[in-house]
Amino acid sequence: MEQGITGRITWIGVRPARREPLEPRQDVLVQAGIGLDGDHYDQTGGKRQITLIMQEDLDAAARELGRVTIDPALVRRNIVVSGVDLHRFREGYLRVGSSLVEVTGECHPCERMNENLGEGGRQSLASRGGITGRILEGGTLRIGDEVKWA
Repeated sequence: MEQGITGRITWIGVRPARREPLEPRQDVLVQAGIGLDGDHYDQTGGKRQITLIMQEDLDAAARELGRVTIDPALVRRNIVVSGVDLHRFREGYLRVGSSLVEVTGECHPCERMNENLGEGGRQSLASRGGITGRILEGGTLRIGDEVKWA
């Protein structure tokens, strides 16, 4: 699939506490200035209220690691999208479902990726770690919702 301006949410997950596994969801409430309901980052302020990664990047990392797929929960990002190029802009705004997200930076992979994916896990995501964002307008996100650059 050609990556472009518009795509879809393919996976949603929240982490109830630091270092806990992500819990997959079909939908999640996001609150402006706070984050995803039930996620341990759901607090006022901060630049990491939501994290997003491209399914296409997970697929490329899987190939690099000799895997068929990578379980999205293992990379510890809240939202997986397909079809929209998150590398296109380093800053800007994304309409994610009914919410508006300000892109605040890249989400660099940590050492946990080697723990979760095996040797080379962190390196396989070095330029594919996704992005972080601040929620400007809240709403409910659902798998299948549109994601587009605003």
